[in-house]
Amino acid sequence: MHKAIWNNQIIAQSDKTVVVEGNHYFPMESVRQEFLKESSHQSRCHWKGLANYYSLEVDGKINENAVWYYAEPSEAAKEIKNRVAFWKGVQIITEVE
Repeated sequence: MHKAIWNNQIIAQSDKTVVVEGNHYFPMESVRQEFLKESSHQSRCHWKGLANYYSLEVDGKINENAVWYYAEPSEAAKEIKNRVAFWKGVQIITEVE
């Protein structure tokens, strides 16, 4: 089981993450939606496509643009569609069962 944790809260957990370039992409349905806040920030990856972002808000603290996703990833990155990844201090913990 993989968990994404920030500000002492589990943001997402899943045993079905996809790892691309060292980043765990969590299925969107495994993410606690109440912590996600829309962001207008975007970036572009030369092979995955246009990335969109969410900020995290947990217990009054905000982590700007800490979550990214590809709404329409390239064909080469189609396995990360409907998934999000984390950075900016979000810890990814892997629990061995």
